[in-house]
Amino acid sequence: MNPRLPLLRLALRRRRRMLTALLVGMVAFETLIVVVTNTIPPGQLFSGGRQPPSAYRAFSGSSGEVSLASYPGLLGAGLTHPFWIALQLTVIGSLAAAAVAADIESGTIELVMVRPVTRTRLLAERAAALLLASAALTAAATLTVAAGVALSPKIHAEVGLGGVFAAGLMGYGFTLSVTGPALAVSAAGRRRAHVLGAVVAIGAVGFAVNFIALAWEPAAPLRHLSPFHYYTPGDALAQGAVQWASLAVLAGVGVAGLLLAQVLLRRRDLAP
Repeated sequence: MNPRLPLLRLALRRRRRMLTALLVGMVAFETLIVVVTNTIPPGQLFSGGRQPPSAYRAFSGSSGEVSLASYPGLLGAGLTHPFWIALQLTVIGSLAAAAVAADIESGTIELVMVRPVTRTRLLAERAAALLLASAALTAAATLTVAAGVALSPKIHAEVGLGGVFAAGLMGYGFTLSVTGPALAVSAAGRRRAHVLGAVVAIGAVGFAVNFIALAWEPAAPLRHLSPFHYYTPGDALAQGAVQWASLAVLAGVGVAGLLLAQVLLRRRDLAP
């Protein structure tokens, strides 16, 4: 085996076609969002020029006063759109499942562990591959939006490049908040489906919970359970700054999940 991070290299090489397709898809989608935002004034997207309901701020990635009918709101919508979420969850689900659970399900974990590879190294290298893949996908979205903002004076007048990169950092915080728990499930589980289910629950269900909490006052406390309450790219775009408290929560969940994955993997029986 190549002594220089062989498991990391192998994890990325096996999924290079998938990752390439996702990167191309992300760039194409964010380009479309920028083109639409630059072509159609935000107010014209809603009949009669009326502002959309306040609950719709969930679609612009805002927990405050950023409306979907604004440049920060529309660009933020491109960073919380179901397509953006789906691409991110695809990367996380695929590589997190492959970290441990997939090898146990297929019965190949024993072939891996007979090599001079510790459980800590196994998890560390495969987690690093996932973190790098998520970083590449987030960077692709961020740089595409940044290029669009830089090339459009009317958008740039309301959205600075600092806000775009702040939103990108918040986006990576979101991926961390899903990655950690997903790896913990992979370290404890025996089926890919368990990991994929956890990723969908955190991502897709989390978005629905946040929207319901914003739209229905009795459910408002539930918003704290969703990562989308803390991942607010619309706010970052409008304010030109990172919401550090929210980013700390997202990163904290990710780190806690990684630490839990390490504990679970060290204590579990790896027999298929």
